[in-house]
Amino acid sequence: MTRLNLILLVALLLSSVYLVRVSYDERRLYAALDRARTEQRQLETEYGRLQAEQQAQATPTRIDKTAREKLRMVPVTSAIVQQVVVSAALPSGSVPQGQP
Repeated sequence: MTRLNLILLVALLLSSVYLVRVSYDERRLYAALDRARTEQRQLETEYGRLQAEQQAQATPTRIDKTAREKLRMVPVTSAIVQQVVVSAALPSGSVPQGQP
């Protein structure tokens, strides 16, 4: 009988230690999950803010203004268009590419 009691006592102690360990791991993992969810909410908020900012930056008026001021681009007019004519000497009997 004493031997059975000793075996049951050891089993009880081992299961108690295991229960404490599992409870500790569960609390630690839940805390990590909570931190990850908080970070996810922060990242979603930041992403939404960045999307709104990108939409504000990509308006046609702002793009036109930036092109004029920073890149010094101007609308195309016939006064500034230059036409380039290329006349290359072709060997006799050859046809230029793109023509039958």
